[in-house]
Amino acid sequence: MKGSGFKLEQVLNYRCEMEKMRKQEFASAKRDFEHADDRLRREKERVENLSEEFCHRQVELESIQEIRMYVDFFARKRVDINIQKERLDQLGNIVNDRRAFLLDATKDKKVLESLKEQKAKEFKLMIEQKEQTFMDEISIQKMGNKL
Repeated sequence: MKGSGFKLEQVLNYRCEMEKMRKQEFASAKRDFEHADDRLRREKERVENLSEEFCHRQVELESIQEIRMYVDFFARKRVDINIQKERLDQLGNIVNDRRAFLLDATKDKKVLESLKEQKAKEFKLMIEQKEQTFMDEISIQKMGNKL
């Protein structure tokens, strides 16, 4: 706004910066979630592939020790997968929290932007009214001079 300026401009700038920061935090949390999800998927695929291999090799296995190694590996992988699922749940909660923070920051910024637009419209209307009053005064003076 030209003449009067928006009195809450600094607050609006702060809220814009907050929104930008919240966007970065959300993007980071989402990226972490996606990496954890990819890791869980790869672990599950690896266990499934090894399980198929175990089924095919079961006849070839000659000792209990070899079978026990597979069993121990599968048990450890089950624990790893469960831990990764818990981590994924935690990261999902973080993503949801960051999304909520981002939405709040966006709403706060939009409120100030709409207030700024409203003040700009009011200022423009006031200027137009002053111009119209000035033009009316000029035309009255011209009419007075002609008489």
